[in-house]
Amino acid sequence: MNSSAWVRGLLASALLLLAAVSATAAPALQIAAAADLAICINELNATFAKANGNADVRSSIGSSGNFFAQINNGAPFDVFLSADLDYPRKLAEAGFADASSLTTYAIGRLVLWSSDPTLDLDRGFRVFADARVQHIAIANPELAPYGRAARAALQHASAWDGIASRLVIGDNVAQAAQFIATGNAQVGLVGAAHVSATKGGRAWIVPPDWYPVIEQGGIVTASGRSNPLAAKYLAFLRSDGGRDILRRYGFALPDRTP
Repeated sequence: MNSSAWVRGLLASALLLLAAVSATAAPALQIAAAADLAICINELNATFAKANGNADVRSSIGSSGNFFAQINNGAPFDVFLSADLDYPRKLAEAGFADASSLTTYAIGRLVLWSSDPTLDLDRGFRVFADARVQHIAIANPELAPYGRAARAALQHASAWDGIASRLVIGDNVAQAAQFIATGNAQVGLVGAAHVSATKGGRAWIVPPDWYPVIEQGGIVTASGRSNPLAAKYLAFLRSDGGRDILRRYGFALPDRTP
């Protein structure tokens, strides 16, 4: 066999091997998930993967606003799970997501939380007058829907101006919850999901009419249109299995759509 024939044979074998590997590889899915899903996204992904050929489901956690900017700039996520409907809707309007796939998968609930059980959170925002409360954590209102909800609730209660100098701003709601859990902030406003996953401390449910409804929206991105797993994942979140997981972690759920 001459050298050129040997090279052609080697290349053919390599292509066959590559095709075999591709055929047996698990399908893959990339998800950009809002920070309030940090406590349950692994269970959601594992449950979905098991029902879909052990799909390789990978997720990144961060603020909805940051993911909005990244997807606008071509980040290769297949599914965007935002903590509001506005960011995914804007992506669809700009052509970076499939408008027909927009799904409300959960309703976020805002709570005042402290890891210090001696603070009387039954007083609601009046606890801010306690001398021990030196720092109050919220998510960034410019990037995180829970931050906007926190600001709206504080403004509704005429408390925003009085505590502005004591606010500790997290990049996202998960970081705000971490500030509270570690004691770097004595109290803060976070999602009910974070509190449900944490033992100890005290919580007070912020009246839902103090802030806009936190409708959490998922959407298939432009790059995810060609990935059949993307639409399947949103359908999974609407299924009994997906809803049960979300409910167990403290999320309220939207009414089922026909």
